[in-house]
Amino acid sequence: MKPGILILIVVLLVAGVFSWKTVTKFKGGVRMAYADPEASADSSASFYDLKTTTLEGEPVALSEYKGKVALVVNVASKCGFTPQYQGLETLYKQKKDEGFVILGFPSNDFLHQEPGTPEEIRQFCTSKYHVTFPLFSKRHVKGSDKDPIYTYLTRQLEEPSWNFTKYLVDKEGRVLYRFAPKVTPDDKELRAKIDELLAAK
Repeated sequence: MKPGILILIVVLLVAGVFSWKTVTKFKGGVRMAYADPEASADSSASFYDLKTTTLEGEPVALSEYKGKVALVVNVASKCGFTPQYQGLETLYKQKKDEGFVILGFPSNDFLHQEPGTPEEIRQFCTSKYHVTFPLFSKRHVKGSDKDPIYTYLTRQLEEPSWNFTKYLVDKEGRVLYRFAPKVTPDDKELRAKIDELLAAK
């Protein structure tokens, strides 16, 4: 075996060792990635230990959602994926009585597609899509200015690639799945993972 090929094999094996915590499924591109739950459990912190502010600027502790399964989504009003608001609201209404919540975080990080004030965002979401799930203050979801909420969400998983990237958090606050922006709220795999976490004791 040529030395160059041997080195390449060793590099690939080492890369495999250091990337085991995050596994990605490919179905027409990256649709879903999932984190290692045991690695998540190693941390004493929980997603539900974090604090933030509502869209109107009021302090709120995410601990009020502990015990629920949460889908965390970075949302925007002027994006090609904005109609997903409708599907998200439908999903929320269907599952909220089972212990499910959607947490929406507006962000202007992608081509300035969320330029609105809190009042404008609320008006848009209420009048056009009748959104009732919780919305929080606008924040950065990527890069060096990334908000602590998204720093936590992306400890094992990639940061958002665009608006409407979705992170699925279990009842204990472990961030277990990342779904790409193009994965719609009625996606069978997304809903199956939600149901799986809702059924977990």
